[in-house]
Amino acid sequence: MGNPKNKVIGIVGGGQLGRMTILEARKMDIEVIVLTPEHPSPASDIADQYIIGSLYDENKIKELAEKCDILSYEIEHINVDVLEEIEKSGKTVNPSSKVLRVIQDKSKQKALLEKFDLPTSNWDYVNEDNLDDLIKKYGFPIVQKSCTGGYDGKGVFIIKSEDDLKHMLKGKTFFEEYIPFEKEIAMMVARNKKGEIKTYPLVDMVFDNTTNMCDITVCPSTSSIEIQTKAKLIAEKAIEALDGYGIFGVEMFVTKENEVLINEIAPRPHNSGHYTIEGTYTSQYEQYLRAIMNLPLGETTYLKPNVMINLFGESGYSGKTLVEGFDKALEIAGVNIHLYGKKETKPNRKMGHITVLDDNIEIALEKAKKAKNLIKIISEEV
Repeated sequence: MGNPKNKVIGIVGGGQLGRMTILEARKMDIEVIVLTPEHPSPASDIADQYIIGSLYDENKIKELAEKCDILSYEIEHINVDVLEEIEKSGKTVNPSSKVLRVIQDKSKQKALLEKFDLPTSNWDYVNEDNLDDLIKKYGFPIVQKSCTGGYDGKGVFIIKSEDDLKHMLKGKTFFEEYIPFEKEIAMMVARNKKGEIKTYPLVDMVFDNTTNMCDITVCPSTSSIEIQTKAKLIAEKAIEALDGYGIFGVEMFVTKENEVLINEIAPRPHNSGHYTIEGTYTSQYEQYLRAIMNLPLGETTYLKPNVMINLFGESGYSGKTLVEGFDKALEIAGVNIHLYGKKETKPNRKMGHITVLDDNIEIALEKAKKAKNLIKIISEEV
């Protein structure tokens, strides 16, 4: 490809995933332009250029495409129709509009997994006509998911009894078999157009009960070698089935019977891969750039056992961001703090993360939790 400076990357979205991608692009002197709904935003603050506009605005996305050589995105909820149109004009979009169409609709994800004999939980579209039959089929509890629009725990509802039926999600949804899983795991997978594919170490995920968002990742996973091998093969096959180029987060369940089932796939850098910035030879963000630019993929071995823990806005605070306890947390050996540059905080908003490396994974987890408890993200206005 020659000098990477000769290629300009356009990213639809102005959030923290774009920000961390730009930080890696800086190292390789790659120019990045972002489309952001507002400025300042985490990504627009440090991008080479930014365009302000809706992520569904056809003209703004086309304006971005005209300024870049490769178009990508850091969030799924964008205008996929215009991406398809841009592709037809000859512009490279990675991952492709075809991939995004599947990912945007969780029921299409499920159908694709079934088509390629990839393990996932049983599911059915739900409507008023088949509701009673599906309740009999699945029994309580049942997982209801919105086909589109779900993000960070939103668009998922657990129906535990008949009393919950009146609170069901509206719109096009499906029922999914409730899996009483042993644990939730995830694996980042990168693939370029040459067909090269690299997987990252399997991680264990711990979810926050309040937000239903992934709160902690533990690398390496405590799963058996058998589970790790099975998960790797499943994750690779899923990305090959998507025929996607870029980096993907594959979230999976481990059942009591030691089955591995795919839950969902994200076509972008992912919360479960934040640990790779300090924890592996090649961060997921550098790998994302390598993959969409069809460059050789980097080494993915982890350097030391590590823990990533999220930082959320404190409950009861909304307004201009203030951070307390930053210096105290940095006194803990091995603590790395990432703040996303969000000017406004609100309860349970993702504001940053902490990564801790240690030879002992239990000590790493203890340090991460201690650092998180020291840092309070509050506001001037309550």
